[in-house]
Amino acid sequence: MDKYVVFIPVRGGSKSIPLKNIRKINGRPLVYWTLDAAVNCEKVDRVYLCTDSAAIKEKVSEYIAENNCGEKLLCIDRPAETATDTASTESAMLYFANTYTDFEQLILVQATSPLLTSDDLTKAITGFEENGYDSLLSVVRQKRFNWMVKDGEAVPTNYDFRARPRRQEFDGYLVENGAFYINSRENFLRDECRLSGKVGVHEMAEETYFEIDEPSDWIVIEHLLKKQSAKKEDTRLSKIKMLLTDCDGCLTDGGMYYSENGDELKKFNTKDGMGIAMLREKGIKFGIITGEKIGLVERRALKVKADECHIGISNKMAVLDAICEKYGLKYDEIAYIGDDRNDTAVIEAVGFGCSVADGMAVAQNAAVYITKAKGGEGAIREVAELIIANIKQ
Repeated sequence: MDKYVVFIPVRGGSKSIPLKNIRKINGRPLVYWTLDAAVNCEKVDRVYLCTDSAAIKEKVSEYIAENNCGEKLLCIDRPAETATDTASTESAMLYFANTYTDFEQLILVQATSPLLTSDDLTKAITGFEENGYDSLLSVVRQKRFNWMVKDGEAVPTNYDFRARPRRQEFDGYLVENGAFYINSRENFLRDECRLSGKVGVHEMAEETYFEIDEPSDWIVIEHLLKKQSAKKEDTRLSKIKMLLTDCDGCLTDGGMYYSENGDELKKFNTKDGMGIAMLREKGIKFGIITGEKIGLVERRALKVKADECHIGISNKMAVLDAICEKYGLKYDEIAYIGDDRNDTAVIEAVGFGCSVADGMAVAQNAAVYITKAKGGEGAIREVAELIIANIKQ
């Protein structure tokens, strides 16, 4: 029997933002952000996404394939009567709890809260267990001065305006942010309510106050996600000691050029050459791993003074492992740039996996960073500058 399961109800009939659950926000479908939090939480045994939409099911299937999480994440049908404009979330929860019975604790996660992290869920579950709560909800602390009108007169409800506290001295108050709720299956079926008995809270970061209900919320949260992603990038980039790249489509534009004599030609970019030189000056190593077997690649590697050049490679992970052993590096100390299916394993394994702007979808989905430049048009220089900018002084 599973101890903790996450239940994510999503429907296709949103009125304010049509199909908002799979509309891209910060480059990814909205629902992917909460799936990340749930799937990557080690305390969660299984994740159920419940939907009435074929389009959403297709996107979830793509997520499962990309993240190899089919054993943990299941996409299940949502009955039409629980997916109407007037149906409550509890109606979908009741359907689930009555249909899927092999679990103890139910965690309701809302897809409209993409700032949720697996760390939040882990800490919440830990607090839930250690404090003996019957149920728990996510909250944020607000430090605002509230007023109400009583008998025609405005009066403060949470402070004395004659002794207005400074913000740092004001405890504020807690507000539901709707990100998640924890309750036992037994309690929920008895009370038909997402909260029961002794209720606890998990306090999340202040910016998670926002949920996506209206188009204006979308703009605010996308900005916050970009800031969050930038912080993660900075952390990853500060560890990098080596940049590796594929050749065709990354160092080149992917085109195949031939002379009148049938000689194959390739177009490299001087901006990338300068970027590699800049890395070398900072002590960052550089290498090429490509499936191609052509002398032009080796000559380019010699020209830019690459530390490693491996051509005709079908198993790039084996080469990555050999390079790590040779230089005493860990995966998270390596950045890699790729553009197609044969690059995805390395992109996902390293600390900073990248795809070029015109890379195939499978490579871009695996990457944590997609360059603004296309392959052969300065993409390597772009990543080199990112690495250099985050070198620890």
